[in-house]
Amino acid sequence: MSIELLAASIADRAYDRIRADIIFGRLEPGARLRLDRLAGEYGASVSTLREILSRLSSEGLVVAEGQRGFRVTSVSPAGFEDVAAMRLLLETYALRLSFAAGDLEWESRVVAAHHKLAFMERRMMAGDQEGTELWKRYDREFHQVLIEACGSQTLLDLYGGVFDQYLRYQMVAVVFRGEIAANEHRALLDCALARDAEKACEVLGQHVNGCVAYTLKSGALS
Repeated sequence: MSIELLAASIADRAYDRIRADIIFGRLEPGARLRLDRLAGEYGASVSTLREILSRLSSEGLVVAEGQRGFRVTSVSPAGFEDVAAMRLLLETYALRLSFAAGDLEWESRVVAAHHKLAFMERRMMAGDQEGTELWKRYDREFHQVLIEACGSQTLLDLYGGVFDQYLRYQMVAVVFRGEIAANEHRALLDCALARDAEKACEVLGQHVNGCVAYTLKSGALS
């Protein structure tokens, strides 16, 4: 491997790790990101880390503070409401396109994604909190697969970035609504198989708005 490719590989791995650590709450909202400490932890040079953090800043996950460096973007109730509204806007639009275009292979992926999510939801309802991150990864996968037949990679990429911001709020607040959310996911699966986009959008609105209301009521973002 050439030096250029090796450097790119190191940068890509560091970017993926830092981004995941922000989304899943291992780097806490508002935390100062010291380049010297990050260099040791993520195995990337200070100059590479500056580029990575600038990239994450453009995604809304990091805030650049001029000469003071970078910090993880803070969370707030208003911020969660904004991200949730954007998620709903994109996902309901993409759902209609995906349901109209999805084929048998798409149906199979939707069923498989729901199977994994439902398994983790049952574990969570049984009191197993160690699988929280895997549960949320499967949650993301299920919603992404629901809209993946929409026919627009640009839409999917935009949605993925918004969902990750939404997911970060959930991880910070440790939001799990148990059987209510599980039933909503099951209803979304049924709608997908029946190609009932209007009902799916209605269920999705209940799902997202219910999560926001539950989170704000808990006070976890205050």
